[in-house]
Amino acid sequence: MEKPPKKWRYGVNRWIILVLVILNFIAVYYIYAPVLPHIQLPAEHVSEQPLFGDFYLTNTLVATFIADIILILIAIVVYRAVKSGSLIPKGLPGAIEAVLEVINNLTESTAGKWSKSIFPFFATITLLVLIVNWMELIPGVDSIGRLEHTEHGNPIEEVVPGVYTVVRHESEAAAEAHEGGFTLVPFVRVASTDLNFTVALALISVTLTQVFGARALGATYFTKFINVGGIFKRPVFGLIDFGVGLLEVISELSKILSFSFRLFGNIFAGSVILFVIGFLIPVFVQTIFLGLELFVGFIQALVFGMLTMVFMAQATQGHGGHHEEESGEEAHS
Repeated sequence: MEKPPKKWRYGVNRWIILVLVILNFIAVYYIYAPVLPHIQLPAEHVSEQPLFGDFYLTNTLVATFIADIILILIAIVVYRAVKSGSLIPKGLPGAIEAVLEVINNLTESTAGKWSKSIFPFFATITLLVLIVNWMELIPGVDSIGRLEHTEHGNPIEEVVPGVYTVVRHESEAAAEAHEGGFTLVPFVRVASTDLNFTVALALISVTLTQVFGARALGATYFTKFINVGGIFKRPVFGLIDFGVGLLEVISELSKILSFSFRLFGNIFAGSVILFVIGFLIPVFVQTIFLGLELFVGFIQALVFGMLTMVFMAQATQGHGGHHEEESGEEAHS
């Protein structure tokens, strides 16, 4: 009787794969020791020449385009799954449906009748920021790009024909004696490490909040910021109301700063930690921080989206003066 051929048993042989991967990491580490990347706040130019005027294509702008494409592809996949008539989508459409259901429930419990109008913005902003934040976990982001000659760079070495890598100096003395070298300008850099992206998103969020407030309350919404009606009727309290309105203006402007720097600070700091840990202990310890950044990226996307949704919902509710006027009219009637 012939014995059946042996099959690949993943549960047993996965350890062989793990050992091979570990040995590969160690071998690559000793052959090409990691170099600490050049860290800077402004986004680097991917195009050497401006596209038009003084506008350059930056690596964070490339990351934003990639995130937009991924978001559009996800929308197409979910749309096709819904059109197929399947009651329980599986795979990616099922996961996205679960996430959107949670977001929709949060919106309904907070925004009430305005939930259908606010939900698309809440969902889009949350998913976009989530994709952008998680891009720092993709191999090649911040590590593949073009080499730029600088005064305080590092030497390069050809890996395969036409492909080069930046390498460390052999010693500190060689580093001091070395004049000129190369630094890596990555093709793709996480967009949320660029203040241009976070400030633009914050401006959109705050502007939409005012739009929803004006739609819900009409012109009376703006009396929240400029309230001069009571100055002549009640001079003391009218001046207090006017001062409170100015504070509301400052509060709205401060939202732009808090939105921008919260997202930027957390993601930029996470990227720097990944660079430093990868330079010091590149083999295994960085994996722990990758898991941490996975969690931080999710939390920051959820916080940004939820705050946007909460501010929009609050803007649709009448403020103190508006409620008082309504209650007074009801009492007279």
